[in-house]
Amino acid sequence: MPPAKDSPSSHSFDAIGTAWEIRSATALESSVLEEVAGLIDAFDHTWSRFRDDSLVSDIARTSGEYPLPPEAGPLFDFYRSLYDISTGRITPLVGRALEALGYDRTYSLQPEPGPAPRIPSWDEAFSFKDGILSAPKPVLLDIGAAGKGLLVDMVLMHLVRRGHDRVVVDASGDLRRCDAPGSLERVGLENPLNPTLAIGVAEIGSEALGASGVTKRTWATGIHHVLDGVTGLPTRGVLASWVVAPNAMVADGIATALLIMDPAPFAETYDIQWVTMAENGSVRHSDGFRGEIFS
Repeated sequence: MPPAKDSPSSHSFDAIGTAWEIRSATALESSVLEEVAGLIDAFDHTWSRFRDDSLVSDIARTSGEYPLPPEAGPLFDFYRSLYDISTGRITPLVGRALEALGYDRTYSLQPEPGPAPRIPSWDEAFSFKDGILSAPKPVLLDIGAAGKGLLVDMVLMHLVRRGHDRVVVDASGDLRRCDAPGSLERVGLENPLNPTLAIGVAEIGSEALGASGVTKRTWATGIHHVLDGVTGLPTRGVLASWVVAPNAMVADGIATALLIMDPAPFAETYDIQWVTMAENGSVRHSDGFRGEIFS
């Protein structure tokens, strides 16, 4: 098992607005940690809609063609899958609608008056081919549903390439683990109504756990950061969700999707285990969920 916190093989830090922890079975070299910091900053410099100097902010200001880094291919392929499965309810095109609700670059948390902005369809907003994004009009992308999970995957894979093959990368709700075959770690599922309690435990092997919820980024009655891409409005009905998947991008993205839709169509396409908690406190989980739900 990777070590506990506060050891030469554990490193905690803040990045992209959240707390991270890396735990390895072997000591984490300062050079490797510097490489991880550079990887995270480069990702943020491309994808953050909260940075004025990001590539995403450039695309929001000016139409045109934009070369994107290698991770864009799997990211957009996954998003397009979610978009098609959900018939547009899960989309990376909710950025302007989130801004209108007050979840903007300055975190004003002040909703604009009037109706919600129309969320464009994927094919009218942009295309992506051979590493180039083409936007006929300025468009504000938001990859928050799966982006943090993707970054967790990128950090873990970098650590593995640098010789850390028993390692956990945890980014506050989205984690991925690499360890010996058959090794499992028990991870608590935080109760969204009482963070000091857990509603259950998931057992994680060399795979990922993604968690999503609507109770922590809520700034007015019924207003939070997870939007239905068809209505442009915050979702209702599910408070929190957890997904175990082979990688963190899929776990993160489908955990967000389960706040919007029933798990069935995603489980038909992806190898996942899932748990959801509804507004009334009821808990559902997939058949074969590896772990324990406290009743």
